[in-house]
Amino acid sequence: MITGGLGYIGSHICADFIKPEYEIVVIDNLSNSSIDVIERIRTITNQVFKFYEADVRDKKKLRELFDTYNFSSVIHLAGLKSVSESVQSPIEYYNNNVNGTLSLLEVMEENKCYEFIFSSSATVYGTPDSLPIRENHKVSPNNPYGKGKLMCEEILNDLTLSNPKWKIGILRYFNPIGAHPSGLIGENPKGTPNNLLPYVTMVAYGELKCVHVFGDDYPTPDGTGVRDYIHVVDLAKAHVLMLEKLSSLKEPINIFNIGTGKGFSVLEIISTFERISGKEIRYKIVPRRLGDVAECYADPSLANMHLGWYAENTLEEMILSTCGWMENKKQL
Repeated sequence: MITGGLGYIGSHICADFIKPEYEIVVIDNLSNSSIDVIERIRTITNQVFKFYEADVRDKKKLRELFDTYNFSSVIHLAGLKSVSESVQSPIEYYNNNVNGTLSLLEVMEENKCYEFIFSSSATVYGTPDSLPIRENHKVSPNNPYGKGKLMCEEILNDLTLSNPKWKIGILRYFNPIGAHPSGLIGENPKGTPNNLLPYVTMVAYGELKCVHVFGDDYPTPDGTGVRDYIHVVDLAKAHVLMLEKLSSLKEPINIFNIGTGKGFSVLEIISTFERISGKEIRYKIVPRRLGDVAECYADPSLANMHLGWYAENTLEEMILSTCGWMENKKQL
């Protein structure tokens, strides 16, 4: 089972998991995704898969699906994902992200399905004491989105202490960008995007007026926030490797950073996009957002060592694939 499987990250994971050795069942409540993604994934893979419109908080529906399918594992991506929105709507975020995870785990345990891969986030680290960020660094999230992810991680840790049958993989994503090389799937948020690159892209293609750069007074080389941007295709591959390796890993719970190990500032992203696309990106400096940190990039060496996973795509390749997706989206 893949929850949230029609979303930006989920759709790329589905495309990577549709192989003879896997039968996937996707659930998604379509709150930030589109039903037509199913056909695009099928075009990419030339394969069909089962889809159900459902919310992970709906235990009745989950129980029906577990009765129908003999799931061996679950990859859990469903959830709300905006740091700034979480600051404005914390109850909604805790209800969706924490309660949704609890409902899913309860039904899994009832059905003796003990393999679980959890979509976590670098936001659990909060403001890092040092860089690059390693998995054993202090966790101190400074926004409800990150706090909810950490709550879920703590629940998962308690679960493995209560029952040794659980095998859990936690992937702490840094900043996914880019799109599938086919140009058929990519980031397509409903309404105004919360993430930087889709915002830059929509400005480049005339759908928005200008990029709001939140703060230019951070202690970084150009004053704007620095983040570790990871190609979504590389991120998807990490999930395949995690599932392949999970049963052989020694620990019941395994946490890995999924990032490139290098940070780029907001202005570097804008200038690189301008250079590659040939399009002017208008931007405006506005005050900092609550919950943002100055600089955040990963040490991915544990994922390299234990999963055999490496980030392969450069920033230029991430942006090129995004442009390909935007050009192709006009025809979809």
